[in-house]
Amino acid sequence: MQASTHLLKGNLEFEISKRRDLHCFGEVKERKSTLNPNLCIRRGSICSDLRSGAVSMGAELARARDSIESVVQSSIKSRSVKAQASGDLEDLAPINPRKKSAGSVLPFFGVACLGAILFGYHLGVVNGALDYLSKDLGISQNAVVQGMYRWVVSTLLAAAAVGSFTGGAMADKFGRTRTFQLDAIPLIIGAVLTTIAPNFQTMIIGRLLAGIGIGITSAIVPLYISEISPTEIRGALGSVNQLFICIGILAALVAGLPLSGNPIWWRAMFGLAVVPSILLAVGMTYSPESPRWLFQQGKISEAEKSTRTLYEKERVTEVMYELSNAGQGSTEPEAGWFDLFSCRYRKVVSVGAALFLFQQFAGINAVVYYSTAVFRSAGIASDVAASALVGASNVFGTVIASSLMDRQGRKSLLITSFAGMVLTPYSGTLAVVGTVLYVLSFSLGAGPVPALLLPEIFASRIRAKAVALSLGMHWISNFVIGLYFLSVVDKFGIGAAYTVFAAVCLLAVLYIAGAVVETKGRSLGEIELALNPSGLSSS
Repeated sequence: MQASTHLLKGNLEFEISKRRDLHCFGEVKERKSTLNPNLCIRRGSICSDLRSGAVSMGAELARARDSIESVVQSSIKSRSVKAQASGDLEDLAPINPRKKSAGSVLPFFGVACLGAILFGYHLGVVNGALDYLSKDLGISQNAVVQGMYRWVVSTLLAAAAVGSFTGGAMADKFGRTRTFQLDAIPLIIGAVLTTIAPNFQTMIIGRLLAGIGIGITSAIVPLYISEISPTEIRGALGSVNQLFICIGILAALVAGLPLSGNPIWWRAMFGLAVVPSILLAVGMTYSPESPRWLFQQGKISEAEKSTRTLYEKERVTEVMYELSNAGQGSTEPEAGWFDLFSCRYRKVVSVGAALFLFQQFAGINAVVYYSTAVFRSAGIASDVAASALVGASNVFGTVIASSLMDRQGRKSLLITSFAGMVLTPYSGTLAVVGTVLYVLSFSLGAGPVPALLLPEIFASRIRAKAVALSLGMHWISNFVIGLYFLSVVDKFGIGAAYTVFAAVCLLAVLYIAGAVVETKGRSLGEIELALNPSGLSSS
């Protein structure tokens, strides 16, 4: 099919060259005829033939172009059916081979990753500060408020679920960069309120606002990164997003080191989150909008300008053609929330939600939470040392995943990751090794891949809302596990909990093998065409 396409293109180029020469010859004849009317009269038949030849040339060129487009479209459609049947987009050879080049993307990628750092920092900051802030705010002395103790942690997660859904709608309405700027408002106010909180109620309000902020961030950071990243390094950059979340968690751990000598240092820990929030808002002022969103809004010239900012000049035409060919900016109305559950999108949206449900119910947060007790049972009394070892394992695994993502692919790393998380002992010296290996396995695939894969497989029309819905499942399940894990352990024992986690990991391996497609090496437009071949006719 590709050979016939190249042959048609070669014939077309030869025909264009030949007829261009004839056309130029005709123009010379016409110029001569204007200088010598008698010549034109005597050779009227020649002039008429040249004019009719030009008309005929145009018709033939149009038919040739239509033939090529028909061949290319039928090639894409046939390969799309093959990819859908096999569940693997690697069956599709890249339409345009690409050289590895980050262009000018990295500075803007770095600005977006400030959101990922804030994500991790707000998740981790309360762990070291909780005992100190409870004493300072009088929570530990109040029997009524003591029952609300865990809500200081859980409030952030519940609010993040709300923020995730909000972020998807905002990204569609205002664009990606403007949503980042608006998101800085609850992040800054939330950080300030938790810093100056005179009582428990103010602390909860601050955590609510911070939770909404990181919920929005969790949805738009992977979305923005996937839409501005060059295809050949999109996997690496997308997985680095998870690395920056780990860095944020580690930063919160380091920020808590002075607590032992200064009990009110917890206020400074919460206040530090203001700095990256301001930098995120300012940085996005100078960052280009997603060309895909601009094209979808019909802002073609702005999309081209944004593309020139992000990539080297020779790739602008390629990117703009891809946006047009993939049906970006089609006449279809903007997708609503209920469209996500239509027959057209239901299957792919369910994959997104399922991946995050598997990620959370595989027990990562519970294992990390319980790791302190595991390390103590093995004779490691320092909570800081335990947290540092777990955090270092997470960072190390994410770095490895980043280097493998565009070579091994998303699907294979997911399967390897969940398979490695199945066996995790929960007591004794072996449990320390098991916990480290569990976290390492998680960071190889289950951690970074879902947020990377989902913006790739969702069609542009539903991408922002579908990512938001999937992240909403992440936060809701995270909230439920955080709220009820200790109660389940008290009633059934830690062994039963770990058995459930292992069963979930096995189910995840089976589900991923059958339902998840491989997307490495494919542009977002090519993936959309492959997963939605019916859209070819409307693009």
